[in-house]
Amino acid sequence: MATETQTARRAAVSVDAPPAARIFALVALAALLAGPFLLYPVFLMKVLCFALFACAFNLLIGFAGLLSFGHAAFFGSAAYISAHAAKVWGFPPELAILLGTASAAVVGVLFGLIAIRRQGIYFAMITLALSQMIFFLALQLKFTGGEDGIQAVPRGHLFGFIDLQNPLAMYYTVLAIFLFGFAIIWRTVHSPFGQVLKAIRENEPRAISLGYRTDQYKMLAFVLSATLAGLAGATKALVFQLATLTDVTWQMSGEVVLMTLLGGMGTLFGPAVGAALVVTLQNYLAATNLPVTVVIGAIFVVCVLLFRRGIVGEIAHRLGLKRA
Repeated sequence: MATETQTARRAAVSVDAPPAARIFALVALAALLAGPFLLYPVFLMKVLCFALFACAFNLLIGFAGLLSFGHAAFFGSAAYISAHAAKVWGFPPELAILLGTASAAVVGVLFGLIAIRRQGIYFAMITLALSQMIFFLALQLKFTGGEDGIQAVPRGHLFGFIDLQNPLAMYYTVLAIFLFGFAIIWRTVHSPFGQVLKAIRENEPRAISLGYRTDQYKMLAFVLSATLAGLAGATKALVFQLATLTDVTWQMSGEVVLMTLLGGMGTLFGPAVGAALVVTLQNYLAATNLPVTVVIGAIFVVCVLLFRRGIVGEIAHRLGLKRA
């Protein structure tokens, strides 16, 4: 086992981003920095929130091989807690986001203790059932506002002096949060822990035979994924100054699966690209008479037929690049 661990560590250290990935990352960063001067900032903030949500989900399914149908529970619960803390308790935005993120981590631990020893469809169905419990709690509890949700959430002042009512200040705060979350995911994937997750995804019995406690690794991945999904949900609540039942429905769990598959499961940039595509379609098709869900479903079918690895995954494959 010691030899295998050392091998995994050497592999993790030797992993380096290919030049094409570095160029793409730099171009994407430059575009994000210039984005609010070219496009509507609130639209871009929505893209960033859902991109982080999709990247967090991809950490679980793309690198640990665990399909969760209940990730909306983490996204939505963090949104509710963050919104309540900011509006009712008067917490500053940074503490409200931290509290929402922490609540998602707690929910992730509770879900993981129940579901992590299951595999395949059983794991997916348990996470869906638990997520529906969170939905009904959000519907019934008084502090959530029921069907009305929590509205008019104040953005406040970040660290006491940055006014988040300013769209540019809010945008760059959301961008910093996204980059922070994405950096955690990148470091996790390219660490010895990430290499073990990939081994579990490819062949769990062999990982067990090498002495790894796979349930512990999957549990850590599950909680980390839930925490980052909660970070996205808490941020989204402040961006839109709203937390509603939409954030905890099973449709939200389905959307993040769609985003990840469209962009490329098991890639680092794929889920962000998929999230940008889905959010863009939702926003621009909403102003037309076209049925949004039907159009997005048709695009998904086309992508599955033409890009079986997802958009980014297929491009990386044809260029001969590694997925992560």
